[in-house]
Amino acid sequence: MSYSLFPDTLPADQERRFMTKKSLSKQPLFQNATGPVTIPLTNDYLFKAMLQENKNVLKALICSLLHFSPSQVKDATITNPIILGERVSDKMIILDVNISFNNGSRLNLEMQVVNEYNWPERSTIYACRNFSRLNKGSKYNDLKPVYQIGFLDYTLFPDHPSFYATYKLTDIKTHHVFIDKLSIRVIDLTNISLATEEDKRYNIDKWARLFKSQTWEEIKMLASQDVSLSDAAETIYQLSEDERIQQECEAREDFILRQQGMEDLISEKDQIISKNEQTISKLQDENASQKQEIARLKALLAAKNN
Repeated sequence: MSYSLFPDTLPADQERRFMTKKSLSKQPLFQNATGPVTIPLTNDYLFKAMLQENKNVLKALICSLLHFSPSQVKDATITNPIILGERVSDKMIILDVNISFNNGSRLNLEMQVVNEYNWPERSTIYACRNFSRLNKGSKYNDLKPVYQIGFLDYTLFPDHPSFYATYKLTDIKTHHVFIDKLSIRVIDLTNISLATEEDKRYNIDKWARLFKSQTWEEIKMLASQDVSLSDAAETIYQLSEDERIQQECEAREDFILRQQGMEDLISEKDQIISKNEQTISKLQDENASQKQEIARLKALLAAKNN
């Protein structure tokens, strides 16, 4: 599944409009689907299967996320493909998507539904692993850009919500970028309303809405606006109809539900512990106040006796 980064042959906006106006050669099967989607589109197995099966969708998503024009992406390879329909025995497997461009640049994509409270550390490790892959005999200056992008179905930093955030090594005083070849990006699927005009210009908000769609009516509405989204919808529909892939997606959903159950249990216990700690702290304060009062009364009694 491959494409390469070359200079534009058309301005990005013109080429994107051209792709959007193209019509599919035949009526897509998903147009006949109605009602709720059977498999959430945030399912990481389905997400990876879609990108692995449809190179046009992979290309379109890359162009949106990295602000490339379609002509810039001619050679990209998923370096960690899965055998679709084959049983995923290890439920802890991380179904990220590693993509290598022919010029040496690397991109890692991942769909993450459960907040494991380690995404900053985890995504940094992913990015650094890819960035440290220097071929034998190459120079440090030969290192190519590395992009780490996570689709998160939760808000990473509640105090600093953002739809599409990009993090780089910068000077904390002047904000000057230390190196422009390494970036970690986060798409918050719960904060699509915060999408900027730039996000919308590259259809990133539409991709996010596609992954959050719960009915085929929502999907068809989005698909009518862009040929790449329609192509993605058709691929998702065909994958969802495959019984073997259904089973793998369901297995992932079961695993995610167990993770969420554990997270809820841990959160509940943390709340109980926090409440107990507050109670203990309050009792300690009351005890300290009582000791002070006793000391004051003793002092008064001693003064009276004197």
